[in-house]
Amino acid sequence: MTIYQIAVLPGDGIGPDVTVQAIRVLEVIRELDADFDIRFTEFNWNSEYYLEHGSMMPEDGLEQLQAFDAILFGAIGDARVADEISIWQLIMPIRKNFRQYVNMRPIKRLSGIDSPLKNESPVDFVVFRENAEGEYSNIGGRLYQGQPQEMAVQNTIITKTGVERIARYAFDYAQASGRNKVTSATKSNAIIHSMKLWDEAVAEVAADYQGIELESYFIDALAAYFVQRPESFDVVVASNLFGDILTDLGAAIVGGLGVSPSGNINPEREYPSMFEAIHGSAPDIAGKGIANPIAQIWSAALMLDHLGRPDLSTAIVSAIETVLGEGRVRTPDLGGNDTTEQLGTAIAQVVKDQLTVKGEC
Repeated sequence: MTIYQIAVLPGDGIGPDVTVQAIRVLEVIRELDADFDIRFTEFNWNSEYYLEHGSMMPEDGLEQLQAFDAILFGAIGDARVADEISIWQLIMPIRKNFRQYVNMRPIKRLSGIDSPLKNESPVDFVVFRENAEGEYSNIGGRLYQGQPQEMAVQNTIITKTGVERIARYAFDYAQASGRNKVTSATKSNAIIHSMKLWDEAVAEVAADYQGIELESYFIDALAAYFVQRPESFDVVVASNLFGDILTDLGAAIVGGLGVSPSGNINPEREYPSMFEAIHGSAPDIAGKGIANPIAQIWSAALMLDHLGRPDLSTAIVSAIETVLGEGRVRTPDLGGNDTTEQLGTAIAQVVKDQLTVKGEC
């Protein structure tokens, strides 16, 4: 039996609340599956830690995390700490130093959730966002701050290697999952250097996958198509910024940020991958116990798939859909009055029931 060692960073705001529910579901599986064991080590590296220590994590924080099989991350963000500090001293160092260059974000309309779109066609696609370079670079600076001639330079870093590896991951996923189209997000008509390289590198990779169609859209048009015909997409590949924006839009059309998971993946498995809901710390509802835990529970399911247990990952997603389909337990964002704990408990119970029926206890 493999024992999986998981680092848990609950973070700020609603992060701890939703992370507790994800762990609740994983612990149910541990109790019922004789071939599955998982251990959690919690690290309270968050804004409170920063206010006390002057940094978001210890100097050897990355070294500590590297020993784990995966990282389950809550959310980060606190009005008392500037966003650039919390992001660039915690999330970005993990993503970049652990070479988590694949950000995977499923966009799926789950049964029982109303969409703001009139279109009721099934929506089920995956966005692969380049996660290590692109527009999210700290290369640049500001001059003459506070003066009339103040200026800022922010450099975008696009490398052929970086584009090729995220594109290949997207095409491999499409091939393995039986999807027949990859859509590339670009803006090469206006961003003529970095996005031209992006287009060329994606096209070169696509040539190796004869059975999969490549289509390319400018980011502004693609955003419109996400709303007009989301059912037409299979796999989308995008740069760091474009992927970030598209997936928030994608989440909105299938029920909101509260149901949208993500994985920051190091495909070579040299370092642990990190799994987190795409929502933030939601300070407006922090401490109220009403946050939707589905995105974090689903992120834990992505983690299990990455760790080699797609069967357990499928069981969790099936349980989420069952609870939503019943419509009895819903947090306020889904039109109900139930708490984070009540929704998490309901999903954990369905997971338990499913595994018990299958005789995995």
